[in-house]
Amino acid sequence: MRIIGESLRHGARLELGGADALRQRCGDNLLAIVGGGRGATLATAGDGGGIWLPLRGKLRLANGDSGFTLEPGQLLISEPDQRLQATGRGASLWIVLLAQRNVWRRALIRAGGGLAPEPSLVPAWHAAAPTLRRLALRLVRATLENAGEYALQSTADDLLGGVVDLQSGFSAMIERCPGRTLAQRQSVFLRLQRVRNLMATRCERELDIPELARVASYSPWHFIRAFHSVYGETPHAYLVDRRLERARRLVRCSPLAISEIASASGFENRCAFSRLFKQRFGISAAALRRDHGVGVRPTRKRRCDSSDLLRCAVSATPSANSRQLGAATDF
Repeated sequence: MRIIGESLRHGARLELGGADALRQRCGDNLLAIVGGGRGATLATAGDGGGIWLPLRGKLRLANGDSGFTLEPGQLLISEPDQRLQATGRGASLWIVLLAQRNVWRRALIRAGGGLAPEPSLVPAWHAAAPTLRRLALRLVRATLENAGEYALQSTADDLLGGVVDLQSGFSAMIERCPGRTLAQRQSVFLRLQRVRNLMATRCERELDIPELARVASYSPWHFIRAFHSVYGETPHAYLVDRRLERARRLVRCSPLAISEIASASGFENRCAFSRLFKQRFGISAAALRRDHGVGVRPTRKRRCDSSDLLRCAVSATPSANSRQLGAATDF
């Protein structure tokens, strides 16, 4: 098994329509794709899922009529056979690892183990710690600089080892799932993970318990019981936590009013939002906004001459290359 590195520059697009297209592209190897610059797009429907990690800027992922955004510091492991189209926003920098199911098994064993006798990636959202993002950045550099096979393989192994560590806690959760055999408990866990990922990507929407229970193939009562047994919290508590995390990101970087952020995060009651926000983060939304300087009226700038405008236009959307990777190390 080898690591095949490719890069998507400003405005480029790569179509990997399914398992056959992925097999033709990389065979029985692991494909590492680095995207950079505005509009770099990857469309895939591989049968083994993938690891998606933005390092700078945002990565917009579309799945049919729905879509969601990955922020720097978030890592997504997508489901097998899931059709996704990824597009970088602005001067973004991101990396995706794709492979077929049998290749993932060999790659995880090589990286240091797996979660089960047949190691595989569990679809999930993770918070990517700075250490993991630095490992990803090493693989980005090796890919863009066309490093040798050994350098690509070693950096990919280190990154996958970090992902395996992220998912190591799932073993205990699988044991808490209902089912007499390991295969049954794993099946239940994957169904619950599908619901949990759905709540993470659509937390701002109205999601009722009967709808979520149908996704997990459970009755509402059994769904709530199984979810709480596995994750240690109710589906409602997890959904509220995801909404609060979304609201905190918007408070830090969005010019929307606090009431608009509450509504955009799925909270209908502004007072309830304010109380929950302070309980969760120990600071009010307004105080957090002041600390980050969001909403402060900018000072009036002098009028630019033609040379200033030309210089700004040239540097507005730089493409990702090895000379510009230093900006992505500021974690």
